[in-house]
Amino acid sequence: MAYRKTPAEIRRLSTAKELLVARATEVVAEVGWSQASVTAVADAAGIAAGSVYQHFPSKAALAVEVFRRAAGREVEVLGEVLHGPGDPVERLARGVQVFARRALENRGLAYALLAAPAEPAVGAERLAHRRRYRALFAEVVREGVATGALPAQNGEITAAALTGAIGEILVDPLGGPGDEDLDALLADLTALALRCAGAPRS
Repeated sequence: MAYRKTPAEIRRLSTAKELLVARATEVVAEVGWSQASVTAVADAAGIAAGSVYQHFPSKAALAVEVFRRAAGREVEVLGEVLHGPGDPVERLARGVQVFARRALENRGLAYALLAAPAEPAVGAERLAHRRRYRALFAEVVREGVATGALPAQNGEITAAALTGAIGEILVDPLGGPGDEDLDALLADLTALALRCAGAPRS
């Protein structure tokens, strides 16, 4: 008869896995993907390195889980803003500002999600999440066109340009010393996004 885990054991393993992912996220935010070894993560979680493999078959699998959860949360937040109150132009501006501000408040993790060198499995997740960001921006741009708030355009192309531009503009500040004028950076980034979408000047 095959061994079946008890409910208590399942809960214990689930709790241990959640702690491991949380600690791994902290390590990645501090040192990046390349230096977030299984040993470093295990040390941060207060467990033996071999215990990591009770939850994940490889370092790559753990890294993918860290990326999916962290990036997935950012996609959720952006979606909440872009689907929130206000006209499409207001929501677009607010979405860019919230995304950028959250990144700049957690620079290490944001840099890891956006640009830090990573193994192919993480790179594939990064591409998948870029598509999710693009889909959210495309939706609000199309709504803006439909309501007359934005000029006629291909929402997908505009969204792709916005996604790429926002990420590229944030890379240097996220990897730098953090001495830039954040308000000015956010204002410039928002203005660029609205110009890209063809929003009329306020």
